[in-house]
Amino acid sequence: MIWRNLASNFLTLAIVLLIAAAAAVAWAKREFTGPGPSAVAQCIQIAPGASLGAVSARLAEQGAISNAYIFRAGADYAGKSRDLKFGSFLVPPGASMEEIVDVVTSGGPSTCGTEVVVRVGVRENSVLLRDMNPDTGAYEEMARWNPATGAAPEAIATAQEQADIRLSLVMAEGVTSWQVVEALKAATFLTGEITEIPAEGSLAPDTYMLKKGDDRSAILAEMARRQEAILAAEWEARPFGMPYETPQEALIMASIVEKETGVASERPQVASVFVNRLRQGMRLQTDPTVIYGVTNGQGILDRGLRRSELDATTPYNTYRIDGLPPTPIANPGRAAIRAALNPDETDYLFFVADGTGGHAFSRTLEEHNAAVARWREIERQQGLPADSPVQSGG
Repeated sequence: MIWRNLASNFLTLAIVLLIAAAAAVAWAKREFTGPGPSAVAQCIQIAPGASLGAVSARLAEQGAISNAYIFRAGADYAGKSRDLKFGSFLVPPGASMEEIVDVVTSGGPSTCGTEVVVRVGVRENSVLLRDMNPDTGAYEEMARWNPATGAAPEAIATAQEQADIRLSLVMAEGVTSWQVVEALKAATFLTGEITEIPAEGSLAPDTYMLKKGDDRSAILAEMARRQEAILAAEWEARPFGMPYETPQEALIMASIVEKETGVASERPQVASVFVNRLRQGMRLQTDPTVIYGVTNGQGILDRGLRRSELDATTPYNTYRIDGLPPTPIANPGRAAIRAALNPDETDYLFFVADGTGGHAFSRTLEEHNAAVARWREIERQQGLPADSPVQSGG
């Protein structure tokens, strides 16, 4: 009788414990997957080599999660407890612990905190020090430096040396390889010497996440790898009948398209003008190629072309030579490469600025001359200096 009572009590206790355990598991699951306690975005910084325990404790202290133990157990159950990535990560308001685990183990770029951004621009290179406002999720500029003006401001110089700072390089479409090299040289947190400027057009405009001590030549190699992959994919998908014998010729055309318009939607139209000219045996007559021949890609001309420069016979003067110049004149982005290989079907042979930031396209020389006259009047009304004697696409 006693043993029967003991067995009954044990069974009852076991059932109660199982029910309690099931309830605890269900509660923990709700805690892990349900909305988090933070009403504002938070920036979570994870140092190299940090443990999951330290990170979960920090998250709990910041109020991003409600329970450090559940966070660790959930990450372990998901098989991600060893996948922490160092950097600064933005946790959205109300993010669940499950979502935060994904954020800090995904391996993507850091998304918040203080960052140094090396910007390779068409007009100038610059280095920015920015910090994210967690209340708005927007970055606020703290300092800016043009490397051509001298030494870096103390704030930027100090930030570049911090071990956990987020570092990136943003390469604009249409910059030259010389400009990229100059930007990499100015990034003092990088290492290694650059022995030669990469071939023009061979580098992919993109955002590159960097680390302190990265080798400059390795970064250039990655830029070249990406551009090679882009060009190969676009060349493979090209339609029949394009007037290019090699991918390099398409890259040259893409660089011209890139330099001729800053309006993304115009690229296929601009490309159609030059493709139509190639097919008809007309000269390309485009100012950016002449400018490249004058500057060798080392900065911008910052003045109109002189008559002597337009009259000179050089490999890049497309007013004087037939066909394409010998090399690209900049590093084009994917959109320009795609436009060069997939131009609009048009009858356009000319284009000129229209005063809105875009261009007026024409089928005949008579139409084009009228468009040029309208542009000259706009220049006069706005007090702008007269453009070069022969307009782009003229």
